[in-house]
Amino acid sequence: MGKVGRPVTSKVTRGEQLRRAKRAQRERERRAGLVNVQLVLPRDTAAKLAVARRAADFPDLLDDALNQLIVHLPDYPQLRDLAWNRMDEYLPAKEAFQLYERNWRFIEPGRLDPEEHALIDRLKARFGGGVINA
Repeated sequence: MGKVGRPVTSKVTRGEQLRRAKRAQRERERRAGLVNVQLVLPRDTAAKLAVARRAADFPDLLDDALNQLIVHLPDYPQLRDLAWNRMDEYLPAKEAFQLYERNWRFIEPGRLDPEEHALIDRLKARFGGGVINA
């Protein structure tokens, strides 16, 4: 009686085949600009995230949510000037609002572009109760 199971079609062991396939998968993901991120979350939050990631538009929804939580400094010239001593290109939204508040005397309202003005309005509404205490 012959061997039971998968027929042998390669001289390479199954373990080596799996290692090569995983290496090729990681290379494809790297070329596509994808990064694997490991998070430690409370069980309920992790369960919600596991369900949410099944949605087809999950990357876009996640990006929108993150854009509410953080600010990309290079996109906002006057904020970038206020944060001249920061190494990161991202800043938590609350810190950005506090930076605007503390340094409002250096802001030139006439030179604010529409995107930065919209950011200030969004931050004011969320963290300042609609006002900047400057």
